Amino acid sequence: MAAVACPLLFASCGGDDDEPAYVPESANVNANTTVSDAIYGRLELPRLADGQQYKVLTYSTADYGVNMMIEWDCNKKAQRWTAYQMHRDNSATNWNRNSWKDTEWGGDPFQPDRQLPAEYRSELEDYIGSGFNRGHICPSADRLCSKEMNGQTYYLTNIQPQIYDFNAGVWLTMETQVRKWNVESFRDTLFVCKGGTIDDANLVSPTKLNSNSTMTLPVPKYFFMAILCKKDGKYKAIAFWAEHKADKSTNLIPYTKSVDELEELTGIDFFCNLPDNVETAVESLVSPSSWGLK
Repeated sequence: MAAVACPLLFASCGGDDDEPAYVPESANVNANTTVSDAIYGRLELPRLADGQQYKVLTYSTADYGVNMMIEWDCNKKAQRWTAYQMHRDNSATNWNRNSWKDTEWGGDPFQPDRQLPAEYRSELEDYIGSGFNRGHICPSADRLCSKEMNGQTYYLTNIQPQIYDFNAGVWLTMETQVRKWNVESFRDTLFVCKGGTIDDANLVSPTKLNSNSTMTLPVPKYFFMAILCKKDGKYKAIAFWAEHKADKSTNLIPYTKSVDELEELTGIDFFCNLPDNVETAVESLVSPSSWGLK
């Protein structure tokens, strides 16, 4: 398919959060220095993909600043990754997800991102009868600080098709573990980048979700997480890589990778905005025990 000129969009723009963006230094040879906006220097972001079909969507609120950022492939109508931060200010619980039943959404807040033109976005009907869950990449449970923050996680731009026994299995176990790390004693800030593989070599076939859909959406063969922890000015990193299949495993050690290993598997350059010496050190190591995994 030929590349398309997908317009650059920003959803729900607001203020920044309390964790300042890192402005890359000239020594950071792989940092996001080719774009002028300092927001692309945030530590949770990987190196942005080249090509007109890739666009970065930013979701923010006035009260909490940047919620998440998503790199969207307009050709495949799928997200390449979602990146976000977890820290004290955006980890409060001020919204109960049971309250969605009392809103205009009637209990189901999933919705297409209408700030994307129709030809570039996925729709709710694409999932009907597909046999796949609408799997969150930035979890709804990670964004309970406000209704608006929580609601943004239900945009289909933050969703990938997932097998139920994966979504409710090992993927949920991974998400729960990340939330266990999201405590003051463990982190000042967690920088998280997650997604599913949408390159042609790493898709589940067939990729058309249902017979009524007019679109063919990629179904990832693998899902991944890259997590960077900053505590008292020091950094460490860990990554997860899991095949997209029914999997109820609760032991996460077999799924752990170094970030360097995950980069080889995905072709994505994670945490590129770190100073080069820090990036090299933290991405080459994997130490499950230092993350409390046994």
